[in-house]
This record gives sequence, structure tokens and C-alpha cells, in this order.
Amino acid sequence: MTHGPRYTRLALGLPSTVPFVGPEAQERSLGRPFAARLGANESVFGPSPRAIAAMREAAADLWMYGDPESHDLRMALAAHHGIGPAHVMIGEGIDGLLGYLVRLLIEPGDAVVTSDGAYPTFNYHVAGFGGVLHKVPYRDDAEDPAALFARAAETGAKLVYLANPDNPMGSWHKGADIVAALKDLPEGCLLILDEAYVECAPEGTAAPVDADDPRVIRMRTFSKVYGLAGARVGYALAAPGLIDAFNKIRNHFGMNRAAQAGALAALQDAGWLAHVQAQIARARDRIAAIARDNGLTPLPSATNFVTIDCGRDGVFARSVLEGIVNRGVFVRMPFAAPQNRCIRVSCGTDADLDAFAAALPAALKDARG
Repeated sequence: MTHGPRYTRLALGLPSTVPFVGPEAQERSLGRPFAARLGANESVFGPSPRAIAAMREAAADLWMYGDPESHDLRMALAAHHGIGPAHVMIGEGIDGLLGYLVRLLIEPGDAVVTSDGAYPTFNYHVAGFGGVLHKVPYRDDAEDPAALFARAAETGAKLVYLANPDNPMGSWHKGADIVAALKDLPEGCLLILDEAYVECAPEGTAAPVDADDPRVIRMRTFSKVYGLAGARVGYALAAPGLIDAFNKIRNHFGMNRAAQAGALAALQDAGWLAHVQAQIARARDRIAAIARDNGLTPLPSATNFVTIDCGRDGVFARSVLEGIVNRGVFVRMPFAAPQNRCIRVSCGTDADLDAFAAALPAALKDARG
């Protein structure tokens, strides 16, 4: 007799897929490492030297679990944002926090609204808990808060996902405009405002949401400008009642002790943050110049990447991307039309961008030929 696990009906109905194929898997497939890693929106400029030192020091204590309350980091973040610690939850990156939030609020059949082509990991969590996704198109290559909130009203959605700045397009809204639009968010619906890239954005992009506003939960991360993607540290800002609800279902020992120390030190190093922000701005300008030199159109960006319009359709852009990848440069592209006419290139060092500049003309020639 053959025995095996008895999966839930929900799990049996899900596709065997993951949101992203990592660069490591692509390197194994290619049989060689990438010369430049410009596809995951990591910060190749690295974390603060203070963060590295703090993590090295913490390594001697890794026989202990991390503080399940992330007390020191939580207090520092509360002070940083001028709010109380009851408004802050620490988690295993924004991805982990999104999973916990969906688990808290979504039951099979519940409606959730997002943009068609927005962050797929959120969709992955919703599907995993049986939620029903309702998608609205981008407007002028940007997420459309008015359309998202209108669809939420139509469907009775419990959650709406909005990234500001946006991934994968790099577009953004003024934070005050998002707050003004909240008047149209239906009662009983929670807005997830993903601000992963907000430290890269112009002043005024961060939404001035009252910390006690029960309609919004903001997500932030140490994976982008702070350069700690591999440490997996994210945090949520919301009204205390919602923050406390996470304690019912989260993995209380999910946070890495060294990662907690590194994030705390990174938060306290404003000088390194400013240095990285300047490097990002410089790299965005260089990527845009490379695109224009090759007859392509770079889109305005408030993130640590630049999305480049290849001028045709998704098939052509996919061919360009494959040509770049085959020449040793890891990049990605949006997956939904019409945004899939583009490729997306993360900010990098001079050497990284030299490699991209060398690969792009040949990739375009092959795609056109």
C-alpha cells in the first residue's frame, strides 16, 4: 500500500510554482556565474560597515535564539518614525509580513484587490490562503489608487495592495495624494501600502498616514537601500490593535539574531544611508543614458532600478532580456501586458553597468534580427 501526506483541497488545487526563479538557479542552468547581478533590486553597494561589524559581533551569540519581540530594533524604529512601539511589528522581510497579514485576514473565497502586474509574492500568499484576486490595470505605467479602491467597493474586498513607489515600473505617487484618496476606500477594507523603495524616492512620497489610522498598514524593509536583503528584516507600521494581532500567528523565533543587530546598526548610520542614496541616483542616471544610447526609453524611477521601454511588445522584450542574460547579466522584466514591453535593471556599480552596456546592443541586435 502506498502512503503519503493527505494534502488539503486548497493545496492540491494550487499550481507547483514559485513567484520568482532566483539568479542562483539561472546560474546553475547557464553553467556559469553572472558577471553582473542587476535583476533582484538588491543594493550591490552593500550594508553599512557598522551593520557588518554588529552582525560579526552577534555571530558569537548565535547559539541563542533572537529576541522574539525584537525589542531593541522595535524601539529604535518607533523613535525613528516618531510613533509608539505598539505601532511597529518586525518580521522576516516584507514577504514574511505579507504572508502573516493574509493569514490573519483572508479565508477561502474572500476578495482581495491588486494591480495586474504588481508584486507577485503578494498574489502567491493570497492564493495560498484561498483568497480571490481581483486585478485592475495600471494607468500610465503607475498603479491607480482610485481604480483599486473602486474595485474594492465592487467586490467587498478585505485587502487592497498598493506599492508606492511601484515595482516593477518604478513609478510613484505623492504620499499626500494617497492619503486624500483614502476617503474612497470602502469601510472594512485594509490598504496594504508597500513602501519598500520609499528611501529611494523624492521627498513627499512617503504617505503621511496617522499611526492610529485603522485603514492602512505600511510595510518597510531593510532589503533595499539598507543593503540587508540576505538578512530578511522588514517591518510594518499600523494601529496597535492590528499590530498586536500578528502575535497570534507569527513565528515568534523567526528573526535571525545577527539580522536584528545588523538592522539596528544600519538604522543608526544615517551617513551610509545618504551615501547609498547618492550611489543609486548616479546609477539610475547611467542606466537611463545606456538605454537612450541604444534607442530605448527609460521610465522615470523613484526606486533602486530603472524600467526600460523596449518599444515593442512582450515577446520582443523577452528576447532582449534573454539576450542580456545569456551574455552574463542578470535582469528581469514585468510579466503582465502592456508593462511587459519593458525590461527592469537594478542599480549597480560602474563595473556592473559596464557589463550591461556591453550586453545590451548585442541583445537588441539578436532580438531585432
